[in-house]
Amino acid sequence: MATHDVVSWNAMIMGYVKCGQGRKALELFKQLQHKGVEADPVTFVGVLNVCTSVGALEEGKHVHEQIIQCGFESDIFVGRSLIDMYVKCGAVEDAQRVFNMITTRNLAAWNAMLGGYAMHGQAKKALGHFEHMYQENIEIDMITFIALLQACSHAGLVDEGLHYFESMGLVYNGSSALDHYACIVDLLGCAGLLLEAEDLITMMPCVQDAAVWKTLLGACRNHGDAEMGEQIARKVLELDPGSATGYVLLTNIYAAGGKWDLSVKVQQRRLEKAVKKQPWVT
Repeated sequence: MATHDVVSWNAMIMGYVKCGQGRKALELFKQLQHKGVEADPVTFVGVLNVCTSVGALEEGKHVHEQIIQCGFESDIFVGRSLIDMYVKCGAVEDAQRVFNMITTRNLAAWNAMLGGYAMHGQAKKALGHFEHMYQENIEIDMITFIALLQACSHAGLVDEGLHYFESMGLVYNGSSALDHYACIVDLLGCAGLLLEAEDLITMMPCVQDAAVWKTLLGACRNHGDAEMGEQIARKVLELDPGSATGYVLLTNIYAAGGKWDLSVKVQQRRLEKAVKKQPWVT
């Protein structure tokens, strides 16, 4: 191309971002600035996505300074990307300051801030933020509830989590998504209410999958309930026989309880079925 406008620069930057080549996107951003091309909100959204994906907080702060200089900090899409970047880099207070700067906030910005509080275990702030959404008549969605339930789960707020879960059923006419049930199973499991979590799964109106049973199986491991863990592991393996998670968690349950012979037998069974352990399973 003989000439390049900001649209063509943005296309290349976003292309690198989507292909997971963040460093090349940042290099291109520097070239854009060196050539005197004025970045627009789309440019900054792409660059902030890179900083978020690689956890480059200092680079993100430098980009934030440029955003302020260009007068884009109050832009709803740039603001949302700034919140996401700060939250995922662990700078929740900076994310809060950006949120407060946005004059017109859309649901994505509210959800990003709520998810940030939940991610970092700040349950009180998450619940307060949700109440603020209610007072501002923000129309919430399924993502809102996932973040809210996760906040309750991380803080062990069982009663609060169940309350919000029930209210969610009213909002969506009882059509709670599988992800929300998984959040409640995690909430009950973390609190040691394993039987209640199992009852919830069996009564789910949506189709059960292995993931929600794996959540309960992990809770059985954490609480050392080998008997129940063995039963849940069978269900996991029935639904997902090609996954190593059921075998690995059951092995850990037996090992934690000192039942080394059973632990070895499960490992042997996994090897016989040639089930490969996924790298994120511990």
